[in-house]
Amino acid sequence: MGEHLLENYAEVVAMILFGIGFTNLLLQKNMIKKIIGLNIMDTAVYLFLAEKGYISGHIAPIVVNGDLSPETYINPVPSGLVLTGIVVSVSVTALMLSLTIRLYRRYHTLDLDEISIRVKREER
Repeated sequence: MGEHLLENYAEVVAMILFGIGFTNLLLQKNMIKKIIGLNIMDTAVYLFLAEKGYISGHIAPIVVNGDLSPETYINPVPSGLVLTGIVVSVSVTALMLSLTIRLYRRYHTLDLDEISIRVKREER
């Protein structure tokens, strides 16, 4: 098991990053810190996809010198998924930050427990 750990270090780093982000997302009460945790998780997924899509010794899928052999090129799908994911992630992060700003302006705190208490008080 340990002999393949160094060969797959990028996947191991991606899993560790995902764990850090997930733990941060679960344990933090501050909204900004939760958003940071979600972004760390996103980055880990992109790193994992990029690493799985790379094939050592192969080149980008741009036809050079008329070589049409599929063994020459890497698969472009993981790269496309990563780029699409980054665009979606930036949009979701912007939406979460804008909603966090609205919550802060209304409740003057970013602590989710405190916001929940204040919402329950308003319902009475």
